[in-house]
Amino acid sequence: MDPLLLGGIVALATIFVLFSGVSVAIGLLIVSAGFLIVFDGARSLELLPEILFGKLDNFALLSIPMFIIMGSSIASTRAGADLYEALERWLTRVPGGLVVANLGACALFAAMSGSSPATCAAIGKMGIPEMRKRGYPDGVAAGSIAAGGTLGILIPPSVTMIVYGIATETSIGRLFLAGVVPGILLVVLFMAWSLYSTWKSGDAALLSSGSYTWKERFEILPRVLPFLAIIVGVLYAMYGGIATPSETAAVGALLCLLIAVIIYKLWHPRDLWVVLRDSTKESVMILFIVAAAGVFSYMLSSLYITQSIAEWIGTLDVNRWYLMIAVNVFLLIAGFFLPPVAVILMAAPILLPIITTAGFDPIWFAVVLTINMEIGLISPPVGLNLYVINGIAPDISLKTILTGSLPFVACMILAIFLLCVFPELATWLPDVVMGAAI
Repeated sequence: MDPLLLGGIVALATIFVLFSGVSVAIGLLIVSAGFLIVFDGARSLELLPEILFGKLDNFALLSIPMFIIMGSSIASTRAGADLYEALERWLTRVPGGLVVANLGACALFAAMSGSSPATCAAIGKMGIPEMRKRGYPDGVAAGSIAAGGTLGILIPPSVTMIVYGIATETSIGRLFLAGVVPGILLVVLFMAWSLYSTWKSGDAALLSSGSYTWKERFEILPRVLPFLAIIVGVLYAMYGGIATPSETAAVGALLCLLIAVIIYKLWHPRDLWVVLRDSTKESVMILFIVAAAGVFSYMLSSLYITQSIAEWIGTLDVNRWYLMIAVNVFLLIAGFFLPPVAVILMAAPILLPIITTAGFDPIWFAVVLTINMEIGLISPPVGLNLYVINGIAPDISLKTILTGSLPFVACMILAIFLLCVFPELATWLPDVVMGAAI
């Protein structure tokens, strides 16, 4: 059978199996084993255990559970509420400053936790009621938190970037740095839209109400600064050549646990057990998908599908930007239905040869891919962040939350366009800090 036709059949079979309701990892294993048996015979399955466990034999994977523990420690405390309150106290005099404080808190908490749902829940529980009380439109209040929560998979340290780095054998350090400037760009775009929509539809006098003394502003900082210091320290140790990403993640996880125990009194064994239990569940889920995706990649390569697609793309006489538009549409559609980690691990073996053949930088592409995944987090039918916000504020309809999120989707699409026009937004900082890629 023609490998390109076979690739289409594999794609359809994968979609069918995943839509059947089985977990992503099990679905990938079913598809991989089925096509290997049909085209290579039952003996081809003898290699699957070796591939499955060999994919996990990677020291860099250790950073995933460590960063997840780091995020869970923060998410299980009042760190999000304190972060929100600190920014609110400092920005309360600025008209529309509360929505800026919420987005800033989302960005910082997302950087600390790396989890979009956790960011939405932690900041939204306090931010949404307060914004509504001040007179902010429901769409702005809900949409800004939903969009701000997506920043967790872009701003470092990001588990999604780690997964991409492992799947494509790309420097995790470069990927982290590549997400910094685009992450700041998205925060600025989100804030600009929020301020504009607030100014257009809100009561400026009410929006700037509230007053705090300098004492009240400074007294909350000691509860927030230690976590921020850990993030800065982790990144400094990584880029200063002091330790590897896995080592810095382990130290960061330990320090976050200690701060949660010391500052937030998370000393009860039951509370610590919840942090470790939830971290283990999430880590196992991601690592199982990593292993299954390794088998899926082997199947694609064994049946010559990946190589044929790359060769076919190389023979196309088409502008590479049309190709990139097609790739972005594919990623958007995939992100509507699947979690970011699953999309990256499934698509990377196919997309990486395509983008490199077309002359695109894989580091730059990682940022574009991640922003597409962010859009999926606030878009139906899955739109995980939308349902988290609806759970926090059930009296705000899902339609209102979705409508309030759409302008932020437009901001993300604008960010992708700016990255296409100015790819240095993603590549400049890694080249400055780590030297130009060879």
